[in-house]
Amino acid sequence: MKNNKKIVISTLVLFVAIIGFVLFLNREEEETVSETTVKEHPPIENQPTIGETDATVSIVEFGDYKCPSCKAWGETIYPKLAEEYINTGKANFSYINVLFHGKESTLAALASESVYKQDPKAFWAFHKAVFAAQPASQSHDDQWVTTEKLVEIAKAHAPNIDLKQLEKDINTQGTIEEVNKDDQLVKDFSVQFTPTIIINGTMLEDPFDYEKIVSLIEKELEGKK
Repeated sequence: MKNNKKIVISTLVLFVAIIGFVLFLNREEEETVSETTVKEHPPIENQPTIGETDATVSIVEFGDYKCPSCKAWGETIYPKLAEEYINTGKANFSYINVLFHGKESTLAALASESVYKQDPKAFWAFHKAVFAAQPASQSHDDQWVTTEKLVEIAKAHAPNIDLKQLEKDINTQGTIEEVNKDDQLVKDFSVQFTPTIIINGTMLEDPFDYEKIVSLIEKELEGKK
């Protein structure tokens, strides 16, 4: 009887140990699944970049002006990044166009590249204003990006650019080479959703996980000390 009791207890202990080990492995998997190391960090030369060029940390957003989640990310996550890391010189931030929503995505990308080419300092005000113009209740099929709308936004937020040149660049695809370069980077880095955020070669699975973003940045900063 005592032997049977010992066997039962031993079995229960073993069972609990196995369950604990499985839970531990699952927790480890959950902790690592939110980030993926890519083969290299996206090149940011000639890309719109804000912050110190020699900053330890490079943050890249692959975004689409037609993407509601990109607008939300820019309104909720980016301001905290700017305050804590970009404005303090610890990180810089670059934007790469994604064309997941067809013609309107392309029009906005052409316009943004034209503004950047004409006046790099005006790019970020224009960039923010295009997202602000995105209808709050839009679906991906709602059409709101037009040449007229983009020129109107530029007139208000990028006053030093040549509006006729901007209109020409949009209508004749005058900046298509730059847009195609971005589109190739989307393919090269297997971008599947927007916004996709890459920090020093690490792609986030959840771009809205600010704690993970901070963790990655701090890890990179610590490694450079």
